[in-house]
Amino acid sequence: MSEAQLPEHRPGTEPGSRTNLDPHVERYAARTAGMTASEIRALFAVASRPEVVSLAGGMPNLAALPLESLSQQMSELIAEDGLTALQYGSAHGVPALREQICDVMAMEGITGHPDDIVVTVGSQMALDMVTRLFCDPGDVVIAEGPSYVGALGSFAAYQAEVVHVAMDDDGLVPENLRAALAQCEKAGKRVKLLYTIPNFHNPAGVTLAVDRRAEILEICRQYDVLVVEDNPYGLLGFDGQTYPALRSMDPDNVVYLGSFSKTFASGLRVGWVLAPHAVREKLVLASESATLCPPTLNQLVVSKYLATHDWKGQIKTFRENYRERRDAMIGALEQYMPEGCSWTHPDGGFYVWLTVPEGVDAKAMLARAVTARVAYASGTGFYADGLGSRQMRLSYCYPTPERIREGVRRLAGVLESEMDLMRTFGSVTTRAVSGPQTPGPETA
Repeated sequence: MSEAQLPEHRPGTEPGSRTNLDPHVERYAARTAGMTASEIRALFAVASRPEVVSLAGGMPNLAALPLESLSQQMSELIAEDGLTALQYGSAHGVPALREQICDVMAMEGITGHPDDIVVTVGSQMALDMVTRLFCDPGDVVIAEGPSYVGALGSFAAYQAEVVHVAMDDDGLVPENLRAALAQCEKAGKRVKLLYTIPNFHNPAGVTLAVDRRAEILEICRQYDVLVVEDNPYGLLGFDGQTYPALRSMDPDNVVYLGSFSKTFASGLRVGWVLAPHAVREKLVLASESATLCPPTLNQLVVSKYLATHDWKGQIKTFRENYRERRDAMIGALEQYMPEGCSWTHPDGGFYVWLTVPEGVDAKAMLARAVTARVAYASGTGFYADGLGSRQMRLSYCYPTPERIREGVRRLAGVLESEMDLMRTFGSVTTRAVSGPQTPGPETA
């Protein structure tokens, strides 16, 4: 390049300068400081290639949906009710759908009133609204460790501090919860919420034991902590069993989040929140300020589907498909994983939580895994404090059983190579993630 072709130098554009990184950095609100993209999103363009087996994303497998029937249904909906379906609606949600949601929740023992349901643009919006309503900067949210990356992102956005409570194979441990609350109280910290995913946990794949549920609710009442129950997978138990919702056991102190993303269609983005009556109006106001109203068309599509299709039979089909994929993953892990690995055995939902041998850094290994044409979600993204370097979330919901087995085989090969390097040169660690990550569809 000749001197005449050199670009004009502008102050502040030197490599590494703050202006070069982001010219608006001084304008952002303080609460944006902890917002970082999910780790796998940076590799998603590569991980989504057909030759890469992605065990990272939580995308539902929609191939079993009756697409031809749904296509006809949507056409009829526009022809018959288009002027309503394409118009603004209420921030509260379509009344008929709220009544149907009560029928869905009844399967888990919840007695709810349609007036206390607020329909949202996915349950992620519901979680964001609840956090906005209850958490001031510096307030504490208790969450399982690990926890859903989208929840951690919402808590960080409102500058809440997350305190993780360890789980075991039976979910959240009551003694650990009590100890965490007592420690926060001693430190003068104000705990506002317990955020929990009791059924087929994302990412851990475990389920809260029924005999622990009442005790956990009692502990939260003693410490005056509101319970936020996030339950997108509750109807996806592989043996058909449904567990009593925490909301069914304590309607006055549990805010329940539900979604049709896992039991119908994630792209419609229809979720809901069932809250104590006094909270409902605040949620409606929060919804109006965020979206004005959830899309009427999407709500009517879900409502018509519930009214005209065997939606319970469809959930049974989903359960069977996901059980087959779970079995493929567990079988492949048993066949291929090297000694020193352990994993959870989910009875429903989408995920297995894998722990690798001491000294292996799953986050550092991710790029090498993608090079070997397999992807996963590293465990650090599911903690607010940088823990989880020895863990990874493996999703079995989307790939075929054959692809799952091949993906696990490739992953085991990468892990064995990593262990060989570790034995030769010692373990290599990376700096812990400085804060929770903002979710994308690939880490939902």
